[in-house]
Amino acid sequence: MSATLVSEFEHYSNWRNGVSERILALRDWLSAQELNDAETDLKLKQLLERLEEDRLNVAFVAEFSRGKSELINAIFFSDYRQRVLPSAAGRTTMCPTELFFEPGSPASIKLLPIQTKSREGTVSDFKRHPDEWTTLPLDVGSAEQMRETLSRLSDTLQVSGDIAADYGLINPDDEETARALARDGTVEIPRWRHALINFPHPLLEKGLVILDTPGLNAIGTEPELTLNLLPSAHAVLFILAADTGVTKSDIEIWRKHIAPLQGASRGRLVVLNKIDGLWDDLKSTEQVNAEIAKQVRVSAAQLELPEAQVYPVSAQKALVAKVQHNPALLEKSRLPELEAALTAELIPFKQELVRQSTHGAIEDVVVKTTELLEVRLANIQDQVEELGGLRGKNRDVVAQIMDKVNQETRQFEKGMNQFKALRTIFAHHAGKLRKHLGMQRLHAEVKKTRNDMENSRFSREMRDAMLGFFSAMKGNLSKAGHQVDEIQTMMTAMYRKFSDEHGLSAVSPPGHNLVRFHKEIERLERIFNERFNTVLQMLTQGQQSLTAKFFETLASRVVHVYEIANRETESWLKALIAPMETQVREHQLQLKRRLESVQRIHDATETLEERIRELEANAQATEQQMEQLASLNLRVSQALADSGDTSVRMGKTA
Repeated sequence: MSATLVSEFEHYSNWRNGVSERILALRDWLSAQELNDAETDLKLKQLLERLEEDRLNVAFVAEFSRGKSELINAIFFSDYRQRVLPSAAGRTTMCPTELFFEPGSPASIKLLPIQTKSREGTVSDFKRHPDEWTTLPLDVGSAEQMRETLSRLSDTLQVSGDIAADYGLINPDDEETARALARDGTVEIPRWRHALINFPHPLLEKGLVILDTPGLNAIGTEPELTLNLLPSAHAVLFILAADTGVTKSDIEIWRKHIAPLQGASRGRLVVLNKIDGLWDDLKSTEQVNAEIAKQVRVSAAQLELPEAQVYPVSAQKALVAKVQHNPALLEKSRLPELEAALTAELIPFKQELVRQSTHGAIEDVVVKTTELLEVRLANIQDQVEELGGLRGKNRDVVAQIMDKVNQETRQFEKGMNQFKALRTIFAHHAGKLRKHLGMQRLHAEVKKTRNDMENSRFSREMRDAMLGFFSAMKGNLSKAGHQVDEIQTMMTAMYRKFSDEHGLSAVSPPGHNLVRFHKEIERLERIFNERFNTVLQMLTQGQQSLTAKFFETLASRVVHVYEIANRETESWLKALIAPMETQVREHQLQLKRRLESVQRIHDATETLEERIRELEANAQATEQQMEQLASLNLRVSQALADSGDTSVRMGKTA
């Protein structure tokens, strides 16, 4: 493992822990000062959970026999003095594989049988059902047992062409598959659909997740890779082989699945592996380097990339060099340049994402609490001024002040009736929003679309059913978006009304929109038009196969988008009225205290000075709370701003 990579991960983990500690201190202080509410508690709880569960996802993508597993071994697992992932000539890792660490769970490999492809459900769906997986323990203390167990990733099955077609694993243009079927009517397929490896590795323990994807066929037949896992990766390493150059299947993977990720995944590094095949004792170092540079130049041109984004390496020699502690061979392998680029690309980018989202959430909490304290301080100062004006006044004047406070209280109680009516209207609008966006309507549309597809007699009817599904989903989101705007407008007007009539501070209700969810549905619709809505797909795929594929891929992803939209909208609805409720409670409390003060002074005028001193002490305490809040906020901001020692930025960056 690169010392730079380890140190950067170590720093990032420490940075994340430091931020969490200061957010926890802020939450505890708010609770001790009784300045929190349900919305604030929920927001900080979710923020701390996100930091604790934070992951850095790196995807390795390549056609088979490009040395991808060997590259993962060389970068991450050389300290184990062995190959953690199976690596040999030909196909080794046969199914998409995720490597991660799950605290509290024993080291193991979980394998999802390929037969699940004939049933409804994505890999994510099956992850919720542990009994569907074959689980094998990993003895991290035994190199032999580890090697033997992980070799199961290479398991295959011989099946008929019909079964392979049912699983969507046959490429009709693949000559090798055609020859195998012609020979004995069977074809070799992976035994497993997906693998999950829970492994106590130092980087995995700090939140690194590695995704190993085995070739174009797996990418094309497991849509969850292209719709979820690859887009969510923070860095994607695309591996080529120097001995084959950029092949047709390499180009297809790049153009279909990697190049479009630019907006979603910042880091896209291209690795030209197996440069040791170009090493030649009969050529000078300059000649070998020139040949490698030519391969880099040609590969970059074919992928339409800058040459600086292509990293020539020898993963196999790098692994040998690390195991044998051979610095000269390691330098010749050129792996350190790739490791430095990965370090510079992945961690700062991920840190900035976490920094921005955390800062926004903390700012919302601090601004809201500061506004509450400012209102409280202003009310106390008003009371001090009001009571100070009573010095030397008789009981009649005090009684007049008491009548004034009573009148303000009655007026505010009328406002409270309006507030209760507002809550009723708000609940009505929220109900309409939930109806448009709700999962019940979504599941009904999914069921209807499936029935229409299964009962269709012509390809046009199939196409219309799928197009109708996207049209309905976008329509529901549009209606929900209009409802969000109506609620936003109504609450903004009510906030302003309460501010004008009762002197509450002007607070803008939190904003919300569904634009990004609408864009995601449109992105999925574009994928549908590219991969489903074609004459070839309609003619070459059976009705049952096309229906199953549509629901395993795009429809399941639409459901996922709606689930997130629902969660965020529910959080917004809960947060929307909370600031007003907080201010209303605070205003009621201050009116009550003000009336009690004047009443006590009316009954015994000698308590006037005592009450003024008490209020001045409260004002001072509130000012101290504001200073403490600002200090806690500054400490969180300092923790977020700490970029640590990132002076080591070697090599090229993408």
